[in-house]
Amino acid sequence: MRERCRPRGRREAGGGGGRRAGGAAVSPPREQRGAPAAGGGGRRAMEEGAADLRQRRKQNCTESDKMAPEERNKENSKLGRSPKYLLIQRFAKLFFGCLAAVTSGMMYAVYLSTYHERKFWFSSRQELEREITFQGDSAIYYSFYKELLKAPSFERGVYELTHNNKTISLKTINAVQQMTLYPELIASVLYQASGSEEVIEPVYFYIGIVFGLQGIYVTALFVTSWVMSGTWLAGMLTVAWFIINRTDTTRIDYSIPSRENWALPYFACQVAALTGYLKKNLNCSAEKFCYLLVSASTYTFMMMWEYSHYLLFVQAVSLFLLDSFALAQTEKVHEVYKIYLFSLLLGYLLQFENSALLVSPLLSLVAALMLSKCLQMNMKKGTFLSRLLKIMYIYLVLTITLTLNFLLKMFVPHKENEHLLKFLEVKLGLNTTKNFTMNWLLCQESLQAPSQDFFLRLTQSSLLPFYILVLIICLFSVTQVIFRRICGEPLKETVKLEDGRIGERPEIVYHVIHTILLGSLAMCLEGMKYLWTPYVCMLAAFGVCSPELWMTLFKWLRLKAVHPILLALILSMAVPTIIGFSLWKEFFPRIMSELSEIQEFYDPDTVELMTWIKRQAPVAAVFAGSPQLMGVIKLCTGWMVSSLPIYNDDDLLKRNENIYQIYSKRSAEDIYKILTSYKANFLIIEDSICNEVGPVRGCRVKDLLDIANGHVVCEEGDSYAYSKYGRFCHEIKMNYSPYVNYFTRVYWNRSYFVYRINTVISFQS
Repeated sequence: MRERCRPRGRREAGGGGGRRAGGAAVSPPREQRGAPAAGGGGRRAMEEGAADLRQRRKQNCTESDKMAPEERNKENSKLGRSPKYLLIQRFAKLFFGCLAAVTSGMMYAVYLSTYHERKFWFSSRQELEREITFQGDSAIYYSFYKELLKAPSFERGVYELTHNNKTISLKTINAVQQMTLYPELIASVLYQASGSEEVIEPVYFYIGIVFGLQGIYVTALFVTSWVMSGTWLAGMLTVAWFIINRTDTTRIDYSIPSRENWALPYFACQVAALTGYLKKNLNCSAEKFCYLLVSASTYTFMMMWEYSHYLLFVQAVSLFLLDSFALAQTEKVHEVYKIYLFSLLLGYLLQFENSALLVSPLLSLVAALMLSKCLQMNMKKGTFLSRLLKIMYIYLVLTITLTLNFLLKMFVPHKENEHLLKFLEVKLGLNTTKNFTMNWLLCQESLQAPSQDFFLRLTQSSLLPFYILVLIICLFSVTQVIFRRICGEPLKETVKLEDGRIGERPEIVYHVIHTILLGSLAMCLEGMKYLWTPYVCMLAAFGVCSPELWMTLFKWLRLKAVHPILLALILSMAVPTIIGFSLWKEFFPRIMSELSEIQEFYDPDTVELMTWIKRQAPVAAVFAGSPQLMGVIKLCTGWMVSSLPIYNDDDLLKRNENIYQIYSKRSAEDIYKILTSYKANFLIIEDSICNEVGPVRGCRVKDLLDIANGHVVCEEGDSYAYSKYGRFCHEIKMNYSPYVNYFTRVYWNRSYFVYRINTVISFQS
């Protein structure tokens, strides 16, 4: 970065001559030309110096940064505009654009806070009722945040989390590494350092940070669309589409503390900075700022989410394709690769030597790209071998990537995320399994193909049709540019509006490739739509607001009746305005009705259960039940549990499967042995799982257990569950031997049945 942004006008001492503003080498004086000492050697020195200066100029800042002030003034005077007028115009545009971006983010954060309050009535509820609204893994994240605040000091709290033996029975875990608790560490530090204890309750501070990050998320999308199109009208349209399609753009409504809600705002900031960094004609200061922002946001994103390196891998593939077709400056792309490498290595050290980062495909790809570049640089240009390497560049990178990843997995001990590979094998039809965990994951809605309702919602908001239109135009334009590059035609330094070549802008090409890759994943897994749809909103808004896109289309149509530039400018303003008014008319009343509609989330049975545990259960008791319920128990009571809804650890996945056997057709003795092996004292049966009537037969918990245990008999195409034992969760409610010998019912309500696991077994009938 330092070399590329060297100040203008600096001359090298031994270069043999200066350089004019136009770029031609200045000839030496006659005395020097005629000097005998400067014969062939002097000419060679001059040529080498000129070549060196040319090379440095390639690495220098953009042409706009080198243009002499006098030339700019002449150009502006021809247009009848003074430099002062242009400066004021640019400042006003930047000021109002930034104001609109920040205002959009703040309004979205306030909207989320208001909607959350109307949905759960947080302000009028007790602390226990508030905590019950955190379900599943969300409850675990917030429970550790509470523990940090209760610790006598921050250092002591961190130590207890990294050596945690009070959460899961018979298991000591590093909760910070296991569950990526860096957001909770930051939130607790901010809460205590800011002196907010006397001003705001911890739960409001916590969810307020998450809602604030969502505001930053929207602001980053606004800026990205603005940078690409040149008008902040595109940013406004991006925000409108994002909020209208909130069901498909974010999971904030269902799981506030989830890792992606903390991480994706940083990724959006990284994408916005990367968009600016890839632009042509970027001045030196802006390039430095974008580079630093990409670096900081990439590392922060990697620390916030355990699966972040997979998303960065998709981004790296996009940049690799962009560079392979020579559509961007290679130096810039490789600077981003260095950022990936630095973030991975630093993340590995600060995440307690997380081996998942070492065996990640991102590290293998970046290392392969660096190695391939070294091979190309060391080869003499023009030779047969160098040309062969250039042709086989993509194949070479893929081969090295796969080889490195295989070697790393062979030599680096790792257990993390192995279940993801097994899941992909089954999902792609490469393997079949009766394993409960794999089949349970396959049945999750977020891991299935998206439904027709998803595409219908995007079509009703007019997002999908405009996205497809913009994508087709950009894709065809990029294809034309790639064909020209293959034919040897160089890219233009500056693409003008009348050129109609939107595919020559590297930031546009990057976003086209990126959305296609994310869209391909979203077509396979519905959960990936939360990564894809926000950038669909951004790309569609950019396209309809960009005169260059319309000009590209008109170039193909060869319009002659109307001036194409004028029509492109008119459509870039008229189309988004019409879309905005139609969205306002149709969806604004719905959004306001959401805020005014009185909703109520109340679960009295769960409240009663938590109250009974806090009053009646011994402090040293260990509870067993479904992992989702155990997370709520840990949050609301602080009692130890036998399992948790954590899906990145093989041992915990096995525990969850064993505990779920309480809903299978197993004997009382088998269940008793399983529970006592985890030192459980109390068992909780959930009626909603035991009597589950799922929409898809075969995806209920009890069905999956019957398949895993071999209790399913297939006859004439129909499946029947068969076992010599009845279903445990039904039989235990009958209160007859041998169930009463092992378990004693101590509490029940409409939803839950609590049994004490007997330590002394009596077999008297």
